[in-house]
Amino acid sequence: MTEIGMKKETRVAYGETLVELGAKNEKIVVMDADLSGSTKTGMFKKAYPDRFFNAGIAEGDMVGVAAGLAASGYTVFVSSFAMFASGRAFEQIRNTVGYPRLNVKICASHAGITVGPDGGTHQCLEDVGIMRTIPGMTVINPADAVEARLALIAAAEHDGPVYMRFGRSAVPVVFDEGMYEFEIGKGVELKEGTDVTIIASGIMVEMALKAAFMLQEEGISARVVNMATIKPIDREIIIKAATETGAIVTAEEHNIIGGLGSAVAEVVCETVPVPVRRVGVKDKFGRSGGIPELLSHYKLTPEEIVLQAKAAIEQKKG
Repeated sequence: MTEIGMKKETRVAYGETLVELGAKNEKIVVMDADLSGSTKTGMFKKAYPDRFFNAGIAEGDMVGVAAGLAASGYTVFVSSFAMFASGRAFEQIRNTVGYPRLNVKICASHAGITVGPDGGTHQCLEDVGIMRTIPGMTVINPADAVEARLALIAAAEHDGPVYMRFGRSAVPVVFDEGMYEFEIGKGVELKEGTDVTIIASGIMVEMALKAAFMLQEEGISARVVNMATIKPIDREIIIKAATETGAIVTAEEHNIIGGLGSAVAEVVCETVPVPVRRVGVKDKFGRSGGIPELLSHYKLTPEEIVLQAKAAIEQKKG
């Protein structure tokens, strides 16, 4: 049982859950692009070597083989760093997995700026936007190890392609494993509020909760919604938040173009137009550095969420 408050890498939860799923379903196959130590698929390789395949540094080939296995009745989990999984293998994912709607789950680790010293070439801030454009692709960005495990179980049961995003670094556990329920396509309200709604995904969920309590100390009531599934987005919870609070802030470890903020703004503009402020990387590449320094540099902090929440409230007043 994972305790709330402890830190755990979502990629470790991925490896552990693959072993769990493999024990229950002999039709689950795992593939990797020569990064099984980093992506943690090595756990599955050790448990089920006959159902693990290393494609080498050939992500496109890996996805093509996975598509063939899926067309033969297998559920295939493929893994690489987010930069390579979403970027280098995009054409194969689009044409051999997305177009025929095959049961391939693209599980990408080392996403976002929390890759740290690996630098801008490996800090993938575009993957959610890239994968959102593929028709029928489900896109999930879990907040912690507990949600990662539950989302993987749901992904294994889901009929069709899924893109899942995991981080390199250990992150605080937000959810109670015995109490939290995950459902694809559903956001979860974590805190009630009436003045503004903060909608967050991934590591920014914990920061959104911190920001909400900081706002509460100033007499501002902030609702917090965890939006792990970015596609299909939960339109109902967004419309409800826009209607009831009249202002929204999104928070994501991703470029503000094409990610969670864009997805939420699309719904709001089409239904209940209210101010939407986006916290995320402002159309920039990453850079090498320590994780706390990078989060501060790119303003992925509770303090920035507080600032944008106040700005959104002012906008709706005026």
